Amino acid sequence: MMILVTGGSGSGKSAFAENCVVSLGSEKRIYIATMYPYDGESRKRVKRHRKMRAGKGFDTLECYTGLSGVHVPEGCTVLLECMSNLVANEMFREEGAHEKTYDEITKGILHLKEQAAQLIVVTNEIFSEAVCYQGDTEDYRRCLGNINQFLAGQSDLAAEVVYGIPVYFKKSAEIPKITGEEKTDGRKV
Repeated sequence: MMILVTGGSGSGKSAFAENCVVSLGSEKRIYIATMYPYDGESRKRVKRHRKMRAGKGFDTLECYTGLSGVHVPEGCTVLLECMSNLVANEMFREEGAHEKTYDEITKGILHLKEQAAQLIVVTNEIFSEAVCYQGDTEDYRRCLGNINQFLAGQSDLAAEVVYGIPVYFKKSAEIPKITGEEKTDGRKV
């Protein structure tokens, strides 16, 4: 089973995705972290996310590029966070796939689906802005949009988290009820 979780910055999508993993059972849990900690702000974000998933039984695997080469235990539950970071890494880091980013990432997703019992992918909703971009930024947005469309097509469930509330767009399989969903202020839903 594959679940796609999207939302804007600060929407609560990470907490929702982690609760999806916890609700799916006690299989081995792998967190694939894609944010390269390049400055103080990104290191703070990594620290905050580690704190959020503490005590939930995740083993963390850092993967900034080369998703198609990742191997996880068969039958495990994988949480990949976040697709927008992975796309940026593949496009702009020296060791990235550059113009082959779409192919590298879609191949990697299919490879993870073959190995994992459940795959939850978090991505960002960056397409609601009325701003017109050019050059590398527009290329990045276009690539992320194409990858998000691929992910939605591969998913059994696709949800956008808005103000901490999941809005479901696709539900093609019987998905277990996600319990203990938390608002970003810590209240239980």
